[in-house]
Amino acid sequence: MTHKLKYFAFILLLLFSMAIYAQTKVETLAELVPYLSQDNANVVLKEGTYTITVNNIKNGTFKFHTTIDNHEALVLLLFSGNNSVYDFTGVTVNVETEVLTAFKEYNEFYELQVVGNNNVIKNLTLVDVGSVYDHPTRRACNVVMDGAGNRIEGLHLSTKGSYPYGYGETFGKGGNNVINHFKHSAFLIRGYKNHAKNCTIIHRSYGHAMFMQAADEPLIEGCYIEGTMRSTDDMLAETGTGSDGDKAGFMTYFGYKLPAGYMMSLGEGGIRAYNGGETIIDGVVYNRGTSNPTIINCTVKNMRAGVTLTHATGKKYVSGTATIGCERGFCIGTGDIVDSYADTQYGPALGVDYVNDSGTNADITLLPYEGKSYNGSGHAAIIIGSDHKITLRSAVPNPDQNLKIQVGGDNRTIGLLKRDENYPASHIKLNNLTEYPVVLDENSNNTTGVSAGKVSDDGQNNHLFYKAMH
Repeated sequence: MTHKLKYFAFILLLLFSMAIYAQTKVETLAELVPYLSQDNANVVLKEGTYTITVNNIKNGTFKFHTTIDNHEALVLLLFSGNNSVYDFTGVTVNVETEVLTAFKEYNEFYELQVVGNNNVIKNLTLVDVGSVYDHPTRRACNVVMDGAGNRIEGLHLSTKGSYPYGYGETFGKGGNNVINHFKHSAFLIRGYKNHAKNCTIIHRSYGHAMFMQAADEPLIEGCYIEGTMRSTDDMLAETGTGSDGDKAGFMTYFGYKLPAGYMMSLGEGGIRAYNGGETIIDGVVYNRGTSNPTIINCTVKNMRAGVTLTHATGKKYVSGTATIGCERGFCIGTGDIVDSYADTQYGPALGVDYVNDSGTNADITLLPYEGKSYNGSGHAAIIIGSDHKITLRSAVPNPDQNLKIQVGGDNRTIGLLKRDENYPASHIKLNNLTEYPVVLDENSNNTTGVSAGKVSDDGQNNHLFYKAMH
């Protein structure tokens, strides 16, 4: 090839590359829709506020469908192309909550779903506008990620609309419910190597904030999640008002009347992994659990559980993450919690779900909090199972001595008050660098380490030594 031909070929390649990555600006949401199915698109939506109503869906402007494993979903914005970038900087999309109840023929309702690969969706503000009591026909989720290698970045999501709302898990969370539930979650990650980065979720709905199903190597990074709390005292004050809780006599799905003295989130999990689910990648449906999740530099506030990865498999890694004002902070089963933080105002900073869970390696700093403690469980941490290595550090100057670090035995939470609490804990290495007291239950054995809080030992062969900080 001559020098001129090489130069011409280079120019053609350059022009072709520029054509692929040339940015297209669109003026309206309707104008954006055709680009959602294209490959190699690079689209910017004009700054402004846009609203999606029931009529917009009925006329077909925002009415897509996906079916995975016989579950058909109505989707407002379906990103099915590959290798595309969508820039929503300065854009707010309002979705009227009336749409949740208007389409009864669909089991699922998604506001945004990604089924293509290697797409970037950035800086969208997505807001549910209407009543917290507007609810889906069955269930809804604002954002669902399928496909592979996708990234949603800078999303600001305000979730609203579920039933019943205002009671947390009091009347059920699926299956056997005292009151029939219509859940609405915020952000579901499925697929392969999908990434949620620097997203904010303001969660005012009964459902999970950010959760994973059928996800392999999901990455959640730099995200802020905020729910809201309500005391069981406040719920019980509805007695005689004719509210949903009052009509149920506040008889919980646990099998007994709601107790006073607890604080409950009105949502569910902040960041949660499931051991089942379906996803679609390149047109192929996979039925599987969640594996190899990574959580980095996130904050979860006022949710039922901060970070729960118990049901995931493979390598589980949490770093630089804080749980604040949650019913429970961290619980991962097996895996690593590094340089992370939690308070104990409304529940324990750390928990373990099952006696066969082993291999939690955790380094958590316990944080101070403002206002009254409403920790009905009475625990700063609960450790059952085996072969855990736990380091608890302290940023609390005068820790509440009524809260204990429980090793074995009592795993009691609001949902376990009437069960036999006799859980074993064995071969635990505990470095309690806080002044919270430690209780080694009679079902604990071979616990080793040091504690800056006083130690009560009813177990066998434990060697946890009290070493005062002052």
